[in-house]
Amino acid sequence: MLIAAAVCPCPPLLVPEVAAGAAPELDPLRSACADAIGVVAAARPERLIVVGPADPADRGTHPQGAGGSFRGFGVDLQVRLGGPAAEVGGSAPAPDGAGPASAGKRLLPPSLAVGAWLLEHAGWGGTAPVEGLGVGEPLAAERCKEVGRELAAGPGRVALLVMADGSACRTLKAPGYLDERAAAFDAAVARALESADTAALAALDEELARELKAAGRAPLQVLAGAGEGAVLKGELRYDEAPYGVGYFVASWS
Repeated sequence: MLIAAAVCPCPPLLVPEVAAGAAPELDPLRSACADAIGVVAAARPERLIVVGPADPADRGTHPQGAGGSFRGFGVDLQVRLGGPAAEVGGSAPAPDGAGPASAGKRLLPPSLAVGAWLLEHAGWGGTAPVEGLGVGEPLAAERCKEVGRELAAGPGRVALLVMADGSACRTLKAPGYLDERAAAFDAAVARALESADTAALAALDEELARELKAAGRAPLQVLAGAGEGAVLKGELRYDEAPYGVGYFVASWS
């Protein structure tokens, strides 16, 4: 049963050490993320699942204590997902279609590493066990919803931390250059998050999202499936496009 959710963007620039001199520019975004995670903590979930986009090798589940690193972004900083390292390496089997779970220890994908940093920054501590799920952009909308339903149907009171960027085409200097369709796409996502509208998230156009380089489409549609039937109220806490990328922060409770 899904009892709460937070949606946050996943740029490594959220980590001040990575952002370096530009760190103060994103302080309002970091604060909004901490507030959204605080709402989830206040709901007292029994399990928290961090869902974010991932490359093929990183898809599937990641156990509590799984490590992540920002060395690829020029910073010798490591994080762990929700607490101490797991005694046994590897990950639990992934929900069918969410991606392969590989043997042996794996680093968290960047999106989940940012999620781990946000949880630590927000003081999550031992509030509830945490696990991660990396999903891929090719995962079809219907399968995303099925994965979300499976997560919500799992044991205990479940909450999600959904790591999801919007379009990357909002300005001429954006990673994907300017696309006139990007603002409308992001506005639709923001409205859906503000009203906790699972049907609107489920209806996001997969092809358009791909063309707009919206890395959060699949995680958002996992949220759509998990939230079906839950009576949750949404609050949009941040909706801006610094660096030409749509970033949203929302809480559902």
